Amino acid sequence: MKISEVKPDEMAIKQLIELSEKWEAEESCYGYRANKKEDITGNRIFVAENDEKIIGYLFGHSEKRENMCSVIPKDTACFEVMEIFVEKECRNKGIGKALFKFMENTVEEEYITLCTATKNHKAILHFYIEEVGMNFHSALLFKKK
Repeated sequence: MKISEVKPDEMAIKQLIELSEKWEAEESCYGYRANKKEDITGNRIFVAENDEKIIGYLFGHSEKRENMCSVIPKDTACFEVMEIFVEKECRNKGIGKALFKFMENTVEEEYITLCTATKNHKAILHFYIEEVGMNFHSALLFKKK
């Protein structure tokens, strides 16, 4: 397996869209829809490849926090992870963690942020807090009556 940052060329975008279609079909996240080219373009793209086939990806971009929150000072540049995904048959092998760590070691921003809408909150919190060392800031909880 190879982890690298790639340019958003047509082949990479095509493979990322195909993977996002698989993700949408899983129905594992609230409201997730497969990506279009414009969702990916303009982001930094990190991929996990096996035999030159992308089996996982992470993409995101730098943004400046205009509003101060309790943990990130106003006007601080952050790398916002928009998506991280690993093919179902390749999960639980450290690929997501390797993608995250590679991105973390590559980007220059002091903070990394993300939001998630997963239906499996226990697994995702374990991954982000226990596996990659993020901290918990806030949560939107809901209950349908």
